[in-house]
Amino acid sequence: MKYLYHFSENGKILQFTPRRVKVPAKRAEGMEWLNGKLVWAIDSPHSPLYLFPRECPRIIIWRQPQSKAKDVAAYWHDPSKHMVAYFEENWLERIQSTHLFRYALPSKSFVDLKDAGMHVSDQTVNPVNVQPVGNLLTALKDAGVEIRPIADLGGLKPAWNTSLHVSGIRLRNAQNW
Repeated sequence: MKYLYHFSENGKILQFTPRRVKVPAKRAEGMEWLNGKLVWAIDSPHSPLYLFPRECPRIIIWRQPQSKAKDVAAYWHDPSKHMVAYFEENWLERIQSTHLFRYALPSKSFVDLKDAGMHVSDQTVNPVNVQPVGNLLTALKDAGVEIRPIADLGGLKPAWNTSLHVSGIRLRNAQNW
């Protein structure tokens, strides 16, 4: 059975009930339903996007088949890593002290959004298991992610105009965004 994952600072969730997002996002026409009552999950290759405290603003970048060498050179220090995770330095202590749990969820009721590994279900989902993640920085490194704490994420806005895939999460919490 294929599993999807949900990450939480709460290690005692017995079931995931569909709920609305706390802050509705601007959605493309016809996709407004994504602000409705859903359970959200992520596939394994994209799970490093969620190896952070929930409210931590971060930008995760990875290569696409059409990515240009100059774009990779602009954002990676270590091109052997398949992703780069940028976050604000002032979150480092919270990242180091957060206890995060990874829930394995059966995939059968989920719909693949075909967007950065995200899946949603409109049904209640019972986790198959839950495991503590441990040290988040170690988990990111073990997942092949280059870790890049920086003073301000605002300088990364041009990354969206490159040949790379750029995912921004909780950017409303970033300084000067």
